Amino acid sequence: MHTTMSALLSGHDGSAPAIGAPDRAWLTYDGLRNLTDTVKAALHGMGIGKGDRVAIVLPNGPEMATAFVTIAQVATTAPLNPAYREEEYDFYLSDLKAKALVVMDGYDGPAVAAATKAGMAIVRVCVPDGAPAGLFELESDATGTADSSDPAADDVALILHTSGTTSRPKIVPLLQSNVAASAEHIKVSLDLTPADRCLNVMPLFHIHGLIAAVTASLAAGASIWCAPGFDALRFFSFMKEAKPTWYTAVPTMHQAILSRASRNADVIAANPLRFLRSSSASLPAQVMVALNETFNAPVVEAYGMTEAAHQMACNPLESGTQKPGAVGIPAGPEMRIAHETEDRLIDGTGEVAISGPNVTPGYESNPEANAKNFFEAEGKRWFRTGDQGAFDDEGYLHLTGRLKEIINRGGEKISPLEVDGVLLDHPDVAQVVTFALPHPKLGEEVAAALVLKEGSTATEKDIRAFASERMADFKVPRKVIILDEIPKGATGKMQRIGLAEKLGLVEKA
Repeated sequence: MHTTMSALLSGHDGSAPAIGAPDRAWLTYDGLRNLTDTVKAALHGMGIGKGDRVAIVLPNGPEMATAFVTIAQVATTAPLNPAYREEEYDFYLSDLKAKALVVMDGYDGPAVAAATKAGMAIVRVCVPDGAPAGLFELESDATGTADSSDPAADDVALILHTSGTTSRPKIVPLLQSNVAASAEHIKVSLDLTPADRCLNVMPLFHIHGLIAAVTASLAAGASIWCAPGFDALRFFSFMKEAKPTWYTAVPTMHQAILSRASRNADVIAANPLRFLRSSSASLPAQVMVALNETFNAPVVEAYGMTEAAHQMACNPLESGTQKPGAVGIPAGPEMRIAHETEDRLIDGTGEVAISGPNVTPGYESNPEANAKNFFEAEGKRWFRTGDQGAFDDEGYLHLTGRLKEIINRGGEKISPLEVDGVLLDHPDVAQVVTFALPHPKLGEEVAAALVLKEGSTATEKDIRAFASERMADFKVPRKVIILDEIPKGATGKMQRIGLAEKLGLVEKA
């Protein structure tokens, strides 16, 4: 089992393709290893080495993929969302205590302004004319000396923040060994080989794309074709050019792809996929079935989170063994159910807990969060995921939802995922997100925001009537809002927490 990023890349056929992109030649594994040496020398010359933190703000694409992979073999990477505003960069860069910021040559946006204020070194990524996908040179005025030794298994490879939907974002440090373990787990789950090619449409400032698409592929000696982000209008032309064997996405992306699939049946037939993967949010059973029928390939739902360096559970790959509505079987760390308020493991329904080599050693500088989220039981250290769920008789994990998203209506606990599932059975509903609406007497009431299928004339009353025939009265949404589009987070996930405020249904505190 490899324990560093460097070891993951070793031993693969040097002439094999590693990184691709639209209208670019492929970067081979030899090319990627040579780039790593070049980046190492350049960073050391700038006074950046082991233990130093390097924020990366690059657009989605091959340079973002190779910058992460190469810099992580020298220093500590901290990818950030290129869409942040200057105040957000002020917070994240100071919170990370980053030594340098990596940006594209010619970029002069808010990240540079924030880094300049903070006195950080600015390192620019320059792409030579005609360079293969992901090949670049680094330029900076910075000089200095650095720890030039190679990062070891217990050095931090990657730092990400939690989403911070209800509190200040927490810093999650992931060790070289955490990242390597998770990449290996995904490689095994998906049976990745050098013959595989991932079409990456996931943002590469997020754990899903960084580990599942990029690092797991490289661990297998496979190739990644890096799209410049997700674009439903261009997905099938990307598929035609990339000739992938698989892609991974969040459910909203899969739904957008499905909406355009019928007019691209020729592309699907000409480029058969070995499987499709979904993660980062629960995949509605209806969407899994539609994807399977459309692509004639297994649809593998996986369950991951930042603190686990992504993957925790995954549906088996063998055709017919995927369970719609289940996030799979343990696929890396050991998984158990914990009591929601006491530090012990239980049977039945409770909080999902994990223990294994891919789990972060703990939040940085946050003893309160660590005390709340980690506990010892049965001789092991367990991390509380914040998700409620239970295992069925065949060992598949079914999630009820995030504990903080479970709706408490006058003492009745309602799973928003369950309500989503019922509403998606309505023939006119394309997308839905069920959420808590504050209520003066009950505490919380059930509400749902949804997008109708093209040409539909269903009303809020129709949707409520449909729901009332299929679930207990207390679970039926009292408020149904029909939208053109449901607000999404930076990674394309629909967000339940704070949605009532975003939609102007409650007064902002």
